Formats: sequence, C-alpha cells, structure tokens
Amino acid sequence: MSNTLKTYIAAVRATLTAAMCLENFASQHVERHNKPEVEARATPEVLLTPVVISRNENEKVLIEGSVNSVRVSIKIKQADEIERILCHKFTRFMMMRAESFVILRRKPVEGYDISFLITNFHTEQMYKHKLVDFIIQFMEEVDKEISEMKISLNARARIVAESYLLQFP
Repeated sequence: MSNTLKTYIAAVRATLTAAMCLENFASQHVERHNKPEVEARATPEVLLTPVVISRNENEKVLIEGSVNSVRVSIKIKQADEIERILCHKFTRFMMMRAESFVILRRKPVEGYDISFLITNFHTEQMYKHKLVDFIIQFMEEVDKEISEMKISLNARARIVAESYLLQFP
C-alpha cells in the first residue's frame, strides 16, 4: 500500500470514528418518528458540517454526520472509460442487493458512486469499529476488484481478437 493511500485511509478512518458518536434522536416535527437526520434534513441544528476527504479529484469520500446518523459517500477511482463502465456495473450490482448489506443505500449521493447510511440503530446492534473497518475494507478492495475485472476483460478481448483474426490468412 502506498504512502498516499495509507494517509488517505487513516484520515477516513479517524473521521469516521469521530462521526460515529450517534444517539437516539426523535423527530422534532412528527411525534414518535425517528428518521435519519442526515437524510431528512428537517432540523439544521443537528447536522454537522460535511467533510470531504480527497486523495485526488477522482477519488474522494464525503462524510455527512448528524446527531443520529452518518452518510458516507465514496467516489471510486476511474482512470478510463472501461473502469467507468466496470465501476458503474459493480456499484449497481451491489445497490440492487442493498437489503443484504444493511448499511448500503440504494441510490448514491449526486457526484459519488456508492453511499452508506449508518444510523444510531446500526451502532446499537453492531460494533462501531467493525462498521468503520467494513467501510475501510470496502474502499481498499473495490479498487482491486475493478482492476482485476479490467485485466480479465482485456485478456478476454485479446483472446477474442486473436481468434477472430485467425480467420483471415
């Protein structure tokens, strides 16, 4: 792992750990409702300042916190058109199965590829450090997965091109 990636991951880990101090907070507008304030945006007093941690213009994380929820949006590195397509297909595949990933949102925040929503109920049921570890591991592994898919795609394209060109003497 490169030094820039280590510092980037360390900054995301520290910010996420700090933002995970969540508590139960009932809605100020509707009785007996408890909605994630980062999504509802009904009470501006309970919203924290959004933090963007950027490695470069193509790879960044947006962490939006509130008193009872945290939304983490990730922009995955996409160097060329093939990586853009693979990233879109991969994130779409994951978001179609969002109910299996408890904290995954079905639709990402505008300008980002994938988003996670962590509420106070999640932190009550799961370990906070494990949630942070999951997001960090996802960030590390998604680049590897897309790179492996790109290599596999290029290998298959090379084989197809060679077999096609063998038809012509």
